[in-house]
Amino acid sequence: MSDKMQIDGIEVTFSEGETVLEVAQRHQKEIPTLCYDPRLEPFGGCRLCIVEVEGARNPMASCTTKATSGMIVRTATGPIETYRKTLLEMVISENREVDVHPLSGYASGELADLRDKYAINEAKITGTKSGTTKDDDNPFILRDYDLCISCYRCVRVCAEQEGDHAINVMNRGFRTQITTEFDGLLKDSACTFCGQCIQTCPTGALADKKALRAVDEVVDATLDKTRTICPYCGVGCSVDVLTKDKKIVGIHPAMDGPANQGALCVKGQFAYDFVQHPDRLKAPLIRGEDGELHEAAWEDALDKAAEGFRKVDSEHGRYSVYGIASGRAPSEAAYLMQKFIRVGFGTNYIDNCSRA
Repeated sequence: MSDKMQIDGIEVTFSEGETVLEVAQRHQKEIPTLCYDPRLEPFGGCRLCIVEVEGARNPMASCTTKATSGMIVRTATGPIETYRKTLLEMVISENREVDVHPLSGYASGELADLRDKYAINEAKITGTKSGTTKDDDNPFILRDYDLCISCYRCVRVCAEQEGDHAINVMNRGFRTQITTEFDGLLKDSACTFCGQCIQTCPTGALADKKALRAVDEVVDATLDKTRTICPYCGVGCSVDVLTKDKKIVGIHPAMDGPANQGALCVKGQFAYDFVQHPDRLKAPLIRGEDGELHEAAWEDALDKAAEGFRKVDSEHGRYSVYGIASGRAPSEAAYLMQKFIRVGFGTNYIDNCSRA
């Protein structure tokens, strides 16, 4: 049964347990956030989502405030908007820079977007910069803590979504820092390099080191994004492949993917170099009488393969043929592979390397 409340003078319905922010978002009311990720437990750290609640003494964080029947909420009054702008000015004043490349991560432009929305002059408030960048020689994750705003989304996604607890927080106040156990390297921690911390970071403090290799190629920041399914295993994670001039430059997990909801493993997130690798075969090879492999035409290669299959089948029977499909091949290729074995040889001797 739905209850009713008012948001900005409009009566809306909500379900028990919903927060004010969830109700507002569902009714297309824009409330700014920085520490909020819908996949995580509400944190209430950034305070940008505060709203006025009639009868309440002070503004309340909408992400942690439960909706109640008869509640009257105002989301964008003059004092509230001034408060938000001041908060953003203070956050931005501690950071080395706000503009980061979109290849940094899925949410990396959130702080810059809010700066633009509130027309903030970055030079208005100046002072000491917080955060200390960590030199880390891992090939996947850039740890640029000069850009950190202590929203803890990275720490929370690692704990709540992955269950790894590979990163945490040390120190307090201005000296707060994201770290691993014993302040070491990611490769020496419990990190599985899933990349979730990268994709939830709203400032680029944690960034996709592999994708950023292509920054010079994406000067105008125009990227093509193609939705597809990761082929590496049977889960069926949805991903958005980022390309520039038909070259893959990065992978974003699909936050609305029904199977993964923004999560990926290290292979789904980072293992795409093989697509454009210079050593990748561009033509079929046939072993000649000299024992060496030589490039051949597709027709000749297919005839040679068919001849081999027929010979093995006639000499040893259909159960002597076993097919293993590759997780690096398209899903259509996997389908054809199993069809070839099941229909062509009448057996179920087919597997996929991704299943393991």
